[in-house]
Amino acid sequence: MADRRKTPNPRLRAVHEVQFQMSRGEFAALVVVTGGELGEAVACTARLVAAWEDGEVELPRPVYQRILTRMTGCTMGDLGFRHRTPVRSAASAATVNGSDEREDHVERRAFLVDGAGVVLGLPFGAEEQAAGKIGTAQVRAVTKAVSTLYTHDHDHGSAPLRNAASEALHTAYMWLQSGTYTSRTEAKLRSATGALSIAAGWLSFDSGRAGDAHSLYGEALAAARIADDPELEAHAFGCLSLLAKASGRPREAISAAQGAQNAARSLGSPRLLSLFHMREAGGWALMGDAGATDRAIVRAHRLYAQGPGHNDPAWLGFYVPGELAGLECLARADLGQHDRAASGAEQAVLLHGDAFARNRALYTADVAIQHAVRDRPEPEAAAEAAGRVLAFLPEVRSDRLLQSLHNVAGALQRHNRVPAVAHWIEEYRTTTGGGRA
Repeated sequence: MADRRKTPNPRLRAVHEVQFQMSRGEFAALVVVTGGELGEAVACTARLVAAWEDGEVELPRPVYQRILTRMTGCTMGDLGFRHRTPVRSAASAATVNGSDEREDHVERRAFLVDGAGVVLGLPFGAEEQAAGKIGTAQVRAVTKAVSTLYTHDHDHGSAPLRNAASEALHTAYMWLQSGTYTSRTEAKLRSATGALSIAAGWLSFDSGRAGDAHSLYGEALAAARIADDPELEAHAFGCLSLLAKASGRPREAISAAQGAQNAARSLGSPRLLSLFHMREAGGWALMGDAGATDRAIVRAHRLYAQGPGHNDPAWLGFYVPGELAGLECLARADLGQHDRAASGAEQAVLLHGDAFARNRALYTADVAIQHAVRDRPEPEAAAEAAGRVLAFLPEVRSDRLLQSLHNVAGALQRHNRVPAVAHWIEEYRTTTGGGRA
């Protein structure tokens, strides 16, 4: 295949260096902020700007075209990008698709290496640290940070984001402690900071730092009480329930889930209540109470069937039908109902489609485990599912995913005489550097 010659783009470089008087990193940060204003969560970094300027990417993807036009008021041609002609052949189609793939690769690689920049590209930095007048802009910045964290966590996992969340939270607390603001702004900033504490707690939990997660969730609960924010209080209790279950404390998981339900009843969101009933079901399942588990699951499904509503909080976007099925499968597994758990995990993966990469990886691992440990094991099916999990690495980086892979390896070890299983175990050890099998 002929080499594609790169054509540098001096016009774009002149725009960010002369017109905007910015470095590549500063220009990338402005792209992120402008994208947020347009309702687009993007992960632009200095590496991606360099790829545009060096000609590695001939024409940005449409989302970036919209953002750059909004920022500069210029067309792509004015910015020095090459317009694509209509596709007339398979070869030209490959050229167009190849450019998109190069930009996707550059953006994904830049995110995984420079993930903190995704959040720190928002107005969190040294120049923002000084205390002063705090208003709507700062509250909006904290809220945007939360949204950005969740968006990229769903696709990449917690590893690239945890430090960014910590730095953003530090800045938010500095604004609370040293800034000047009205009582109304204080309530909004405290609620936004509590939501950021939950996001940081979630990233800690996904990274295997349960103690840090518990502390951050506790801070969020305190912020909710001070700000009189029932939605934040319900969210914090729900997260504490999940953490308690993962730590093997079922009674605490049940109590926290019921606390979340009490806080959420006045919010007018059946979907939110459905989630907290599923959290309660997880606690009952861990205790081995099948009857209480079934009752909680039935309540969760009935509430979910009422459909989404305008009172659903933004962070609840992950609670799609695939997640509902996945949470039920986890409860079935804890009750030892492995056949139902395997079917539920397969359904969860299918319903997630191409979204929520980390959750799809985790539920695919559950498929493998349930096929391996069911009453009539299916080791080939387990190995096939386990192979799909490995394909998520390294783009998804999550301690929970690595632990799930370790659990898959342990479950498959008893079937290591099956060729497909033996091959997967070898691939697992090679991929993870020996793993923990």
